[in-house]
Amino acid sequence: MTGSIEGLERFDSPGKGRGLRVTRPFKLGELLFSSPAYSYVLSVKERGCLCEFCFTRKEGLARCGKCKKAFYCNVKCQKGDWAMHKLECSAMTAFGEKWCPSEMARLVARILAKKKVQKERCVSEKILLLGEMQSHVDNEKREMNEADIAGLYQFYSKHLDMPDHKDLLTLFSQVACNGFTIEDDELSHMGTAVYPDVALINHSCLPSVIVTYNGTSAEVRAVQDMKPGDEVLISYIDLLYPTDDRNNRLRESYYFTCDCQECKSKSKVRSSSDPIEPEVINNMVRYARKTIREFRASKNLLEMCEQSLEGDGNIDGAIRYGEKILKPYNRLYPPYSLNVSSMYLKLGRLYMGMERHSMGISAFKKALAIMEVAHGKDHSYLVELRKEMAQK
Repeated sequence: MTGSIEGLERFDSPGKGRGLRVTRPFKLGELLFSSPAYSYVLSVKERGCLCEFCFTRKEGLARCGKCKKAFYCNVKCQKGDWAMHKLECSAMTAFGEKWCPSEMARLVARILAKKKVQKERCVSEKILLLGEMQSHVDNEKREMNEADIAGLYQFYSKHLDMPDHKDLLTLFSQVACNGFTIEDDELSHMGTAVYPDVALINHSCLPSVIVTYNGTSAEVRAVQDMKPGDEVLISYIDLLYPTDDRNNRLRESYYFTCDCQECKSKSKVRSSSDPIEPEVINNMVRYARKTIREFRASKNLLEMCEQSLEGDGNIDGAIRYGEKILKPYNRLYPPYSLNVSSMYLKLGRLYMGMERHSMGISAFKKALAIMEVAHGKDHSYLVELRKEMAQK
């Protein structure tokens, strides 16, 4: 099954290498393509909250009878996951508290298990094979990869035929460069996955598309109208940072610097302005990021009452922080940013918890406007959000 995705084609992107472009027009919010994961793994901290197989979040999940650590919607999900769960099931029981592979090692173990049985191109490799994904093995990251490889041998050698060391280093590097974090509507980390076709998409600080998740599948939607020949571009990094910081991060993680229009124009503006401005921006970014971390750290938003964000011990502090954050967020993030929609969602839920319904509905509507474009109007997150809005 050789590869093609309707409306898209691989091409050589000037200055970027391989890329993806559209061959027909796409409208704002339109789905370009959906890709199942080649391999994925649920984060250990989400066990018991999400189904290991389909990532559905619900109460009353059924526990694996052997290891008692993995949870599923039903027997169908449990059977669907067994080929991957069996890599860990007996080892978790045998090692007990000492079972501690990194999420990266867990994902690589699943990729190796799948490669053994998957002899043909799979549905997540329509235009890019897993083995074709970009890799960068450097000495700085090598140490981290070596620790992951040691974990792989310690916890998985019973179930896996290990490739040679050089191939393992390459695979870990490919996953580090091309792995995707699966996040929920509030941008909480649920797991990690590899989508070879999505990995073909190049970076821009002015992205033309956004990647969101439906269960364990990745969905790529346009965040602007696109015409034939336009390159499909996502942002690899958090766009809250100033230009220099963004490029430092891109160099560190992906080994290139960005020369998009945003980087060119922002560099000019900031380099010609008052020298204090970058420091002011950095302070604002630090403030905003510290606050979002504290917002995200709390699963139950009403815990904010106990965990004061401003030291005054009540939910109003959390709300004030959220309201302050939204000013720089709206200014610094592009339209249809999930960072902005997730903050409106959190604020909306805080308002509703305080019975400030009109404020809650207003925040929910702003989140909804972004999410309809980013997730599609029929996504389960939007169905749930409309239910929340309908409750009095």
